[in-house]
Amino acid sequence: MSKIRTRFAPSPTGKMHVGNLRTALYEYLIAKHENGTFILRIEDTDQERYVEGAVDIIYRTLEGTGLIHDEGPDKDGGYGPYVQSERVAAGIYMKYAKELVDKGAAYYCFCSKERLASLKQTVGNADEDDDDEVKIITKYDKHCLHLSKEEIEEKLAADVPYVIRQNIPAGGTTTFHDSIYGEITVSNEELDDMVLIKSDGYPTYNFANVVDDHLMEITHVVRGNEYLSSTPKYTRLYQDFGWKEPVYVHLPLITNEEHKKLSKRSGHSSYEDLIEQGFISEAIINFVALLGWSSPNNTEIMSLDELIRDFDYRNINKSPAVFDIVKLRWMNGEYLKKMDEEKFYNMALPYIKTVINKDLDFRKIANLVKTRIETLCDIGSLIDFFEELPDYDVGMFTHKKMKTNTENSLAALTELLPRFEALEDYSEPSVEEVIKSYIAEKQIKNGQALWPVRTAVSGKLSTPGGAYEIMSILGKEESLRRIRIAIDKLSRALNT
Repeated sequence: MSKIRTRFAPSPTGKMHVGNLRTALYEYLIAKHENGTFILRIEDTDQERYVEGAVDIIYRTLEGTGLIHDEGPDKDGGYGPYVQSERVAAGIYMKYAKELVDKGAAYYCFCSKERLASLKQTVGNADEDDDDEVKIITKYDKHCLHLSKEEIEEKLAADVPYVIRQNIPAGGTTTFHDSIYGEITVSNEELDDMVLIKSDGYPTYNFANVVDDHLMEITHVVRGNEYLSSTPKYTRLYQDFGWKEPVYVHLPLITNEEHKKLSKRSGHSSYEDLIEQGFISEAIINFVALLGWSSPNNTEIMSLDELIRDFDYRNINKSPAVFDIVKLRWMNGEYLKKMDEEKFYNMALPYIKTVINKDLDFRKIANLVKTRIETLCDIGSLIDFFEELPDYDVGMFTHKKMKTNTENSLAALTELLPRFEALEDYSEPSVEEVIKSYIAEKQIKNGQALWPVRTAVSGKLSTPGGAYEIMSILGKEESLRRIRIAIDKLSRALNT
């Protein structure tokens, strides 16, 4: 068996969609599982959709996710150029298109835009309440196939604009095999004579893919199942050239929780969206790997190395994969909990600094939130009280389970305040000793002291960390100021 060679061939049209990231990941895993080669190819033939800076996004995403390519525009493996516009300049696609023309498998088409417009048909449901898209399609009628050699040469000499079209047989069927969907046969009558070379001399995505995959010796082609309908045309091209087809792996659709196609409007359809929302790359890759595939032993938390070891594309599911944001949040939280403390601190620091401008122990704050968050963006709402005490209701001091109310909370804080004031060593152990001594002395429940103190210094019902940790981070002066505010609030509440 020849060495596995896969390729990720994105178009530089913007952010990296989750579907594209899954394609890249599966291509990478197929190659690495068999010690094969993973190739990056930039497909920039659609100049109208080209977005400045999008190539940089592709590189950043692959680097950030650990999907390091073995060959590409920056790593020549002897199959370059790896950018399609550079391959256009080298005349590669026109050469192979003319080879098909000579074989009768393609032909020049000189039809005007007006004539092509007259061939358009409307397909789909026009009901506004229906989810089906209304599509306008053009099935070409082979009008220019019947031009004589002389007519073609005359038009070419006169510089009449043209495209080169694939010549699909009018009768018969075309059959191809997909690793997920099995053998598929379609009637040739359903296939359009697709354009291979556009009027600007650039190849279409479909034609360039076939030529490049063959020349780069790609063994496995992974793409979304929306390309199933185009694959018979690719099969015809391989047959017309006399080339061996690659292994096709068409992936199931990714939907949102409402089972509708994951769109940009979802807010988490791209890798960059997810990073901005506080997800980390390891969790994203793990989650994306499970969008249509599962490990043999149903393990959910898997490193990239573990995915390489266990991945088998033949086990990909046909059913649509649901992008479950709740599951991704859980998975991300599991990664954060297990993360090395130094690495977590460095990742959390920018999020801490956006909320806290004071000179506090950021490492201690990071340690407090590490096991309490699911995304890095959760940090801000958990720690904002360190920056400023929120305005809170004294009703928070009443807690049945803790056996606290306004009266005993006021008593506890009033009696603890001078003990805190007397502390010279205001460390966490010292603060803890003061509170525990008070609890033992008064013979009260732990919560009757800890709940009022934690509420007073945080102004929140729930916090990362308890009274000892919070007070040691805030420092003596700020902690005492907040306790005095609580005493004042409680006193006024009891006197009204």
